[in-house]
Amino acid sequence: MTDSTFDVAICGAGPAGMALAALLAKRGMSAPRIALIDAKPLEQASKDPRSIALSWGSRQILEEIGAWPVAATAIHQIHVSRRGQFGRSLIDRDEHKLPALGYVLRYGDLVTALGAVCARAGIATLRPARVEAIGEGADAVALTIAGADTATAAIVVQAEGGLFSDQESKAQHRDYQQTAIIAQVRSSRPLAHRAYERFTEQGPLALLPQGEEYSLVWCVRPDTAARLQALDDDAFLAELGAAFGERVGSFTHATPRLAFPLGLNADPRSTARTVAIGNAAQTLHPVAGQGLNLGLRDVAVLARLLAQGATPTMLAQFTELRRQDRNTTVRLTDTMARIFANDSPAQALLGLSLAAIDMVAPARSVLAELMMYGRR
Repeated sequence: MTDSTFDVAICGAGPAGMALAALLAKRGMSAPRIALIDAKPLEQASKDPRSIALSWGSRQILEEIGAWPVAATAIHQIHVSRRGQFGRSLIDRDEHKLPALGYVLRYGDLVTALGAVCARAGIATLRPARVEAIGEGADAVALTIAGADTATAAIVVQAEGGLFSDQESKAQHRDYQQTAIIAQVRSSRPLAHRAYERFTEQGPLALLPQGEEYSLVWCVRPDTAARLQALDDDAFLAELGAAFGERVGSFTHATPRLAFPLGLNADPRSTARTVAIGNAAQTLHPVAGQGLNLGLRDVAVLARLLAQGATPTMLAQFTELRRQDRNTTVRLTDTMARIFANDSPAQALLGLSLAAIDMVAPARSVLAELMMYGRR
């Protein structure tokens, strides 16, 4: 980072932060006037093996900045069902005349592709580096960077973590009393390119096709998660089969499992010259796989506005333009998560609702549009 004065400084070089930097440069902002700051080296982030789901709309954003194609498995169908209840819904790419509804890929592969785009564009990058504090003035924001001189920027974007925690917050927080079990699993009869969202009494169970395997996200209560984590592989696979059913045959292999507590943290705060996007603005329950896709929709709108001028006026417009999509997505994921966090009577209605959606094409289209593009 040779120049310490910028139009836009982006704190957090995950997918949302790097996509924003690249899209700003694509829209005409001078690349050396864009600062990308992150505490983790790109080489470390590129080794991250986690699986992520991208919607069709997110692919379009990545294509625009030259970060696509990435090694990924296309989702042609999404099968949504309720365990032990009549009714299901099947969303199919052919009904929407698209090559895919979405994609499953490695987090590390995506950040590698985005890092290469940012490097080619000449975006000013400082990593590993940690922003210790920000100070907002009338005309600019000062950033205190550990081990470096203070930088200034007309606009500061927080794309990861909680840099703005000292500001007044109207955050919405919720502990769902659920834990996500994450693993890669194999089955005896996989169905290529079909993703599954299976609702159980304790939470959603998602199987996302990824090569010859499935990426598993199984949401259960904490005590159940502890019990599942203590099982050997054969016993775990048997429990998984009992919860999911036989649509893909029997489960034959699982990688080491990881467990993560689940909650809602919706905190889309902003000031005259600072704004939060992506994970810094909202961390969602994984039901429907909307977290990263919502963040990339933030990116698309913010880049369009800041390319016209890195000003408080543009940030105010961004907040207003993103309000409906953010609120709709947060409400949708929060409602679904709360239904399955306890023995809610609403669970019994889900099977009938899925059957109704599957029989009415316009309802399927609305559901698919929300998953692929958000609320527009």
